Amino acid sequence: MFAVADIIKAFEQQAARIGPRFFELSAQLPASGRADTPIAATPNMTVLLKCYASGGENALHGHSNEDHTFVVLQGEATFHGPGGEEKVVGALGGVLLPHGSLYRFISTGEQTLVMLRIGCAVSPGLDVYARVGQDGKPMAGDSAENKQGRLQLTEEWFTPKSFAN
Repeated sequence: MFAVADIIKAFEQQAARIGPRFFELSAQLPASGRADTPIAATPNMTVLLKCYASGGENALHGHSNEDHTFVVLQGEATFHGPGGEEKVVGALGGVLLPHGSLYRFISTGEQTLVMLRIGCAVSPGLDVYARVGQDGKPMAGDSAENKQGRLQLTEEWFTPKSFAN
């Protein structure tokens, strides 16, 4: 799958294109860890398909220059806020996170968690990938602090056909 640097490079290449971008959501499912697949981008917006075998984005964090949303396509995610808030979100549910919102989530369903993530820059030209921890200090998305697990893929795929079933 893609490392963070590869995702950024893919988004930059897509953002340089002019005109509509058509896509289908398809990704190889993980047996462990998480897999992120860049789908489409403009200079201000990114679309990513995220798949989690277990775990999730486990460290409380926020994005200082990006509003974003998650839509659960398969499985179940439990989102947590800074005050102990907790919300379980199943298939076709989602959450909108304005920039600066602190959150974390974990995959809590029996199926592999598959989510569509759409992000939009608040201030174009600033780093939309910037992420900060609860302490306000920078935190890399693929860091040990964020409990990034080892990715191991299965032979199964999430595709538009599997979503229809």
